[in-house]
Amino acid sequence: MDVRHLDLLCELAARGSVTAVAAATHRTPSAVSQQLRTAQREFGVRLVEPHGRGIRLTEAGRLLADAGRDVARVLAEVQARFDEFRGEPAGVVRVAALPSAATLLLPGVLNELETTAVRLECDDVDLAEHEYAALVADYDIVIGHCLGKGPPPGADDLVSVLLAREPLDIAMRADHPLAVLERVAADDLVEVEWYGVPVGYPFDTVRLAVEEATGRSVSVVQRLRDNRLVEALVARGDRVAVLPRFTTPTGGAITLREVAGIETGRYLIALLRPDRAERLAVRRALASFRHHATTIATRPT
Repeated sequence: MDVRHLDLLCELAARGSVTAVAAATHRTPSAVSQQLRTAQREFGVRLVEPHGRGIRLTEAGRLLADAGRDVARVLAEVQARFDEFRGEPAGVVRVAALPSAATLLLPGVLNELETTAVRLECDDVDLAEHEYAALVADYDIVIGHCLGKGPPPGADDLVSVLLAREPLDIAMRADHPLAVLERVAADDLVEVEWYGVPVGYPFDTVRLAVEEATGRSVSVVQRLRDNRLVEALVARGDRVAVLPRFTTPTGGAITLREVAGIETGRYLIALLRPDRAERLAVRRALASFRHHATTIATRPT
């Protein structure tokens, strides 16, 4: 049984098409199709079947793809033990992180790993909660956010590591009429206009909670993704926004206020494929992310 064929089926299961597998593995679609035909001859069964305009794994293909993930995890465990035998962890670890989470954690992690043989390659990605799990096909560690402590949608088969809980507050300009309050009430917030986030993003749950508490709709004038942009807009007007407590600069043009009577917060979570989670370099990088997240989450605000 050729492990490379199991790897191919794992990639097909994760990416859904020959074209996507070819792009991810830097091959032509015809080369991937040829390997798939070779795999079918080796196993003696059909591994894929037509589905719409493409293909999908048969029951036998899904069984072998699942087995391939188990094999990959065992091989990664062996490699990790051998790396430990040879000395310190080394290698490249690819990381995709929510920009605000990267702002919070990445400076400390990069500084800590600078004296090691582990090198990070990082991308910032701002997606809806349910979209982060798919990134593990291309990255060793994916850091996203979700509303609960458990895995976000689509991550049930992944390694999920809770890094920190970050409160979500209401941001406003420093001399905003609501800034005189220690905490703002839901009734206060339906009287002002908001800068929001796209529907489906965790920050939007604060708006939904305010609307549920008051029975009134919040007026959202713009839906934006970038926190720095939202900070700049909030600082120059009467509109408010939801921003994370740990990474929002205060003490100058804007201030933060907790929402009274409503539990607001998000969880920063690291997602990994089980086989890649066994790599010693990945474990070292993840340990650094966990350490810095714990340090930040427990410091006085």
